[in-house]
Amino acid sequence: MNYPSIPLAQLTVGLCQYTGLKHIVLSPGSRNAPLTIGFTENPYFKTYSVVDERSAAFFALGIAQQTKEPVAVVCTSGSALLNYYPAIAEAFYSRIPLVVLSADRPTNFIDIGDGQTIRQPNVYANHILYNANCIEADEEMLNNKKLIFEALQIAQQEMGPVHINLPFSEPLYEKVKAPTIRIRQSDLPQITKEEWNPKELERYLDQWNTAQKKMVLVGVLAPGSLEQQLVDKLLQDPSVLVLTETTSNLSGSKLIPTIDMLLEGLSEIRCKMLQPDLLLTFGGFVVSKKIKAFLRAYTPILHWHVDPYTELDTYFVLSKYFQTNIQNFLSTLLVSEPRVRSNYQDIFWHAYQERINRRKIFVETAPYSDFGVYYHIFNQLPKECNLHLSNSATIRYAQLFSIPKSVSVYCNRGTSGIDGSTSTAIGAAVASNKQTLLVTGDLSFFYDSNALWNANTPNDFRIIVVNNSGGGIFRIIPGPKQATEFTAYFETKHHLTAQHLAAMYNYEYMPVTDYASLEVALFNFYDASDRPKIIEVFTPREKNEGVLSDYFKFIHE
Repeated sequence: MNYPSIPLAQLTVGLCQYTGLKHIVLSPGSRNAPLTIGFTENPYFKTYSVVDERSAAFFALGIAQQTKEPVAVVCTSGSALLNYYPAIAEAFYSRIPLVVLSADRPTNFIDIGDGQTIRQPNVYANHILYNANCIEADEEMLNNKKLIFEALQIAQQEMGPVHINLPFSEPLYEKVKAPTIRIRQSDLPQITKEEWNPKELERYLDQWNTAQKKMVLVGVLAPGSLEQQLVDKLLQDPSVLVLTETTSNLSGSKLIPTIDMLLEGLSEIRCKMLQPDLLLTFGGFVVSKKIKAFLRAYTPILHWHVDPYTELDTYFVLSKYFQTNIQNFLSTLLVSEPRVRSNYQDIFWHAYQERINRRKIFVETAPYSDFGVYYHIFNQLPKECNLHLSNSATIRYAQLFSIPKSVSVYCNRGTSGIDGSTSTAIGAAVASNKQTLLVTGDLSFFYDSNALWNANTPNDFRIIVVNNSGGGIFRIIPGPKQATEFTAYFETKHHLTAQHLAAMYNYEYMPVTDYASLEVALFNFYDASDRPKIIEVFTPREKNEGVLSDYFKFIHE
């Protein structure tokens, strides 16, 4: 086995192995050659080559999302690491452990007019958990060792992005047969993390047990975050109403997974009846604007938020933050039986069921549109798959339908951007033993088309593109349609298709223009194949908005 001749590169590779970091996503470059040599020559690491740094970072994010372990991205100096920033911001807000290893020029080469040089230290300052700015000098090796180790530990323990900046002097490609750097435990700092103390909750139990209207609102939650028995016990309390989203990955007998269906058209009397005494929130960010608006207008008396890392005051009335995971919290909270009589859950569960029945009637006769297409897609998902959703219209339509509990749902909701959905899904597909399906809008798909330029993509990866010839989200949210030049600057009308991209990247391609052809395309879409597949569903741009509007009117009439 060969090693890079540069001691700082040896140290970095050695510490990655020492801390158990295994997956390395490399982008081509010269300045990062010592790292590329170190990782690719060591059989311990699983390495991937992805040319486009923006795509590479989202690809790594998808791997980390599935493995729940830090994944490293390695790039050359200059603008290369700036292309990581969208994924870094997403990882920061979604609490996904990414490790940026950026090669740099030596300090004396910065700001003198040399090529591929920018001010790299602290470049992600506003969206990073830790910056390790290393110095290439023998006398700095002990300090570098501590900086790199601390960065890797923080990524793992606090679940988020860290940046390790590594200046390398030429020559860059030389190798040695034996390392010159040794890693000793005595040289490394001890990093400890505080454990959850259940006694912190004891003095608040009476508030929970005496509240007659308790609303539990769940945002983005990774599959398996909460044991089913705790969900079931929570739902046994008649004073508890549990509202979830597609990305919450929870199921239960009286759980309400499509919030907007419940809230649409509620009278003032019903809104006051729904207003909670105590709001309990956990999970990541919530998609529904309706529930946010409701809770900011009909504020709870108490709001508790539970999260191991972040205090979120989304509704501006936070009264208590519990810093732990929801499994620990509910295990302590639900030890006693409910002490109040309440019909809070029953009232809104029955109201919700009425709307479910109205939805069944509507979808049977819904004209061909985005609404109907998403219904058919979600109604015919394969069992045990990973479903990745792009942002904007796709994630919002997904909130209107129930997803089978055997399906794991993901979406980049940390920043809610459209920029890396495809790359993330491919990374997840590589790291998971389940088949991965990406359902995406046209703008998100074309924006991240470099994601298809990835030799690591598994053959069972599937994409469904809902192409409504523009940013359909701007037709279904209030405001943009009143703007000047709406179609050019908001909706961004286009006539692009995925056909030639599919041919260039060797994807099987199937176009769809109506429900009948969608049924034919879906018939064997998920079957084993010798290459990935794309279905592109063309929908009527100007009719989609009207169908969605008619749907919301219909369900609360």
